[in-house]
Amino acid sequence: MSARQWSRDLAMGARFAVTGGREAWVRVLLTAVGVGLGVALLLLTTAVPSALDARHRRETARTDITYSSTIKKKSDRTLLVANSDTTFRDEDVRGRLLEPEGARAPLPPGVSAFPAAGDMIVSPALDRLLKSPGGKLLRERLDRRVSGTIADSGLSDPHELAYYAGAEGLTASALSTGRVERIDSFGSEERSEAMDPVLLLLVLIVFVVLLMPVGVFIAAAVRFGGERRDRRLAALRLVGADGRMTRRIAAGEALAGALVGLLLGAGFFLIGRQLAGLIMLFRISVFPGDLSPAPALVALVALAVPAAAVAVTLFALRGVVIEPLGVVRTARPSRRRLWWRLLLPLAGLAMLYPMIGQGRTGGDFNEYLVVGGVMLILVGITALLPWVVEAVVARLNSGGVAWQLAIRRLQLSSGSAARLVNGIAVAVAGAIALQMLFAGVDSDYTKVNKNDLTRAQMSVNVPDKVPMDEAVRELSGTRGVTRATALGRAYLGDRRDEPERQSSVTVGDCAALREAARLPSCEDGDIFAVGNAEWDENTAALAKAGTELYLDPSNGSYFKGGEIPWTVPKDIRRAGSRKDPSGDERGGFLFTPGALPERAASAVHGTVYLQLDESVPDVRELVRNSAARIDPRAEADNWTVTTESGKFTSIRKGLFVGAACVLVLIGASLLVSQLEQLRERRKLLSALVAFGTRRRTLSMSVLWQTAIPIALGLALAMAVGLTLGTVLLKMTDTAVRVDWASVLSMTGIGAGVVLLVTLLSLPPLIRLMRPDGLRTE
Repeated sequence: MSARQWSRDLAMGARFAVTGGREAWVRVLLTAVGVGLGVALLLLTTAVPSALDARHRRETARTDITYSSTIKKKSDRTLLVANSDTTFRDEDVRGRLLEPEGARAPLPPGVSAFPAAGDMIVSPALDRLLKSPGGKLLRERLDRRVSGTIADSGLSDPHELAYYAGAEGLTASALSTGRVERIDSFGSEERSEAMDPVLLLLVLIVFVVLLMPVGVFIAAAVRFGGERRDRRLAALRLVGADGRMTRRIAAGEALAGALVGLLLGAGFFLIGRQLAGLIMLFRISVFPGDLSPAPALVALVALAVPAAAVAVTLFALRGVVIEPLGVVRTARPSRRRLWWRLLLPLAGLAMLYPMIGQGRTGGDFNEYLVVGGVMLILVGITALLPWVVEAVVARLNSGGVAWQLAIRRLQLSSGSAARLVNGIAVAVAGAIALQMLFAGVDSDYTKVNKNDLTRAQMSVNVPDKVPMDEAVRELSGTRGVTRATALGRAYLGDRRDEPERQSSVTVGDCAALREAARLPSCEDGDIFAVGNAEWDENTAALAKAGTELYLDPSNGSYFKGGEIPWTVPKDIRRAGSRKDPSGDERGGFLFTPGALPERAASAVHGTVYLQLDESVPDVRELVRNSAARIDPRAEADNWTVTTESGKFTSIRKGLFVGAACVLVLIGASLLVSQLEQLRERRKLLSALVAFGTRRRTLSMSVLWQTAIPIALGLALAMAVGLTLGTVLLKMTDTAVRVDWASVLSMTGIGAGVVLLVTLLSLPPLIRLMRPDGLRTE
């Protein structure tokens, strides 16, 4: 068969589709809408890598705090930057204090001029929040005049909360602490970090699970109008076309719908891209310009969708006998065979089997085997479901009139019913497998914090040069704070430079020191030595009376050089170790304020641990406001039981966003499919009403026709999803555990989507049951 013959027959079918009058156009539009929704989601998916890459480039270009051990020299090209991040009602607010040291100091991306001291430049989202009634507490915290707006080039996404504030007196002494940094340019070198093999596996599975339902829906959409098309195919046979030619013409009609669907999909994508900048799902949003799919991927979609339309149509007609007097489709079909349908999931399991037990130690998983294996298992659902529906409905007979109408319809066209359910069954099976995988590996990426939440619920790290007693007064006077415990820390060694032995110093009043050690008795002026703390091997040797030690005044996180001499007194007392509220065991020396050398006050930086009255509204925001009044650089940390890995959280959020988009596609495509099937049966429904069948009976029969395949599809999806989830957990070398709450919730969501679609299709169903549906032109 020549390519010319193929192109001629396909073109003839496309011409029939667009010149066949109103009925033909309705059929084409239904197909195009179904295909277009799938194409739009495919284009959005292909644009995700470019959006993530653009976001990463902007974040890299504005890098400023690098915690470098090398301090740059001051010049007219340098800038002092201090981290002033905060949190407002679980939303992160990125903040920086800027103090240019010369006329040629570098400007942050998205900023045209430095803000003056007391002013700040904010992101559009933060500007809106500050002006809103709900931003009152944040306005009090960021008590500065807004003098400008950060451009898109300086933001990670359109909903990011960020600001740059002008500052004075960011002292050079703070450069050694990592709280302030001197830079001469923004940005950092690109560093590609190898991803954990299990996280990489998660990413691959997420993409396959989210895209498979899209492909299934596109394949189902190109088969709309199959029963009406049969009469045209019979007419073509009557005028002399052979069976192969009629199939190619039918494929041409599907091709026309697919091409129109490509245009609609491009339009839906452009609309969705603009909406992406306005909405935020699970705290994720992107700039519309970032969603730019790679031309190669766009070309692949543009070629694959029409090719799939032709291939699916030819495959669907392979067992249909098209004769001049009609199409043999309404007769009872031959019984479907099971053996070849089982080959698909078994082949998928065979592809995944070599990676069983690989875990993290075996390197990266073979992405081709992973993608191919998961695809075959999920595609196996679409092959098995028609057999399951046929096998079950063949044994269902007795029941009321509505039940009998539904069962008879399913017995005659179980394939159409299965096609309606295929997409959601694939989506639910993939979601169940992913939930099992996420739940199984969750503990590997979730760290249980050491913080003792019975002794404190927040902590505030006090910056250098801020007196601890002043910070305690401010924080303890905050509404909702029931107790404030301040523990300062410094370091000492047995030499001024490069000491052979060094230890830590904890400073606090007696009540505070009891939170960090077991004291026999305590008065202001006492000094204690804790010799049995974990990882502390030097204190016992250093705590001998008369030993001269040197305190480090640099206020750093480790000993850099001792300048303040101190001699161990004869009356130093011993104390037992105890974990402080943060879970750390403090060894070394304990000083009450009265015992601290005069010059050593500047060497102490500290943390204030806070107990809160949770009944006070916004108590954490009140604490953060108090911390900001102490110093904008004061870090107020909210304590939680666990902390989750950032990459793991990002993948989970990406799954939620993708699942939300796929659910919208599922609902819209199911509704289009349902309306198409009702339109095909308009005359039958009108005839039944004309013979006296009650509309309620017909409505119930339609509900049964949807409910039975859905129940079977969800049962099959649960079985396949549990099997796939078990295999994936075995691949990651993780104990198999079924999160039944997640499994049932995924199944319930799928059933809920179908129920909603069915309810939305009832009004059109009632209109189609009018007697004028019997009219024929």
